[in-house]
Amino acid sequence: MAEQRTAIVTGAARGIGRAIAERLAGDGLAVAVVDLDEAACADAVSAIRAAGGRALAVGGDVADPDSVGTTVERVAAELGAPTVLVNNAGIIRDNLLHKMSLDDWEAVMGVHLRGAFLMTQACLPAMREAGFGRVVNMSSGSALGNRGQANYSSAKAGLQGFTKTLAIELGPSGVTVNAIAPGFIQTEMTVATAERMGFEFDDFVAKYADQIPVRRVGQPDDVAHATSYLVSEGAGYVSGQVLYVAGGPLG
Repeated sequence: MAEQRTAIVTGAARGIGRAIAERLAGDGLAVAVVDLDEAACADAVSAIRAAGGRALAVGGDVADPDSVGTTVERVAAELGAPTVLVNNAGIIRDNLLHKMSLDDWEAVMGVHLRGAFLMTQACLPAMREAGFGRVVNMSSGSALGNRGQANYSSAKAGLQGFTKTLAIELGPSGVTVNAIAPGFIQTEMTVATAERMGFEFDDFVAKYADQIPVRRVGQPDDVAHATSYLVSEGAGYVSGQVLYVAGGPLG
């Protein structure tokens, strides 16, 4: 029987991250559910364990080098060396450019770009030693530009460049690196966006669904299914790609 692989999913307490963590556990991986608040990971871990999977809740700040080091060391000790990494942790601090503070710019860059850099760098030794690695970076349709999201759009576009460069660098070590760029996915984050814009959420969903070719908005499971494929053994010849999970073409 093959040794069980270990995955780290960041920002996994809820939403897309939780759906990915549960899906990967269902695929047979041991999963570290990482989020800023360890207690917030309890429900996801309980659900995975109830379904017969192995999971560990870990509180960690992906933008902090010491926290990242401690997180990866703990995962390796308690679950196994991580050879699958999903850089999903993210925040929004939306505003028009002339109103955006430097703190809001740097906070978004810190979690998305610095976080992906630090987490990937910390997991890389285990992947190289195993001769196998899968990195999935969570980009966004907003990488193509979105009003009021100069920080978020820039960070998500940056993750695409990060993905393509690492695919070139790490391929010889047996490590693939890909990105997923979701379109409208129904999560707490999109609920907050609707509130900020003054929409009732049902109206907000209906408005966007009308513009999507498949005539519905996405669900976290849609992104989880895509992630499941990209981290699988069968995706070993797929690297440096950006997969838009958006119900139709973007751009």
